[in-house]
Amino acid sequence: MRLPPHILVVNGIKVRRPVFLLGAPHSGTDLLARALKRSPGFHVTTGRACVAHVVYAFARKPSIAATSGAVRVLRDALAESWQVLPGSCAGCAAACREAGGVTGAGPCVSTAEVTRFGDGSPDLIYSAPVLLQAFPDARFVQLIRDGRDVVADMLADPACLAWFKPAMLSEQTEFPNAFLGVNKDEHLDRWKAMPVAGKSALRWRSAVRLSAELRRTLPAGQLLTLRYEDLVRRPPQATAALGEFLETRVAKAVLYDAAIPQVGAWRRLRRDDLALAEKVAREELSRLGYLSP
Repeated sequence: MRLPPHILVVNGIKVRRPVFLLGAPHSGTDLLARALKRSPGFHVTTGRACVAHVVYAFARKPSIAATSGAVRVLRDALAESWQVLPGSCAGCAAACREAGGVTGAGPCVSTAEVTRFGDGSPDLIYSAPVLLQAFPDARFVQLIRDGRDVVADMLADPACLAWFKPAMLSEQTEFPNAFLGVNKDEHLDRWKAMPVAGKSALRWRSAVRLSAELRRTLPAGQLLTLRYEDLVRRPPQATAALGEFLETRVAKAVLYDAAIPQVGAWRRLRRDDLALAEKVAREELSRLGYLSP
């Protein structure tokens, strides 16, 4: 007999149709998280340590995600992240606290106002299958951005570059590895010798392939794909599409911030780095319309 789905309860609130934001690094999930965090009824977290530890464990060793306990572990981590307690925001990243307008320890929301939960933690896309098992009614929003712009912003981000250091390849790292974009373990030596622009392009390419797989497997009612370029250039239309998908009003003021990374960041890349990024990700860049075939 099939067991009824597990209903997670956080602070006395049933978690229904949680929203998860997916994408490659610097594809705009953080921007969308800020918008949702300021939308009525939403409690959105980003980068809480309890979630990050699980996400990166799955990323390093994908076989863990296939175990029977993976769903419970990720669900428990999100339940901890979504707890609304005095001082709970002290464990959040600075960007998350700023997005919620928190100047002290928090909390950033009142439980009386929360009706929906969400998470926009970095690299959540590598845990998407487990998230779907943990929350069968979840809504997924994935962001696609020009891979060359992604590479440009990754090269300027020490947190992203840290993943390419040899010390990060622990004994627990499995290959093939979607997180690093390495398809076969025999390619590892080539990956180690590759310039960081190429490694960044591999990460974008891998995330885009995972996004394509999600589009093939998830029903339209559970998945929405947005382009970063539309968020930046056409905020009203992009937030309207998101609001219709999530059946809520989405705050769009944050999308007009002058500090938002603009389209065309790839123009600041060195010629060699741009050529390598386009070589590594040419198929996906062409398929998505960012590069002429």
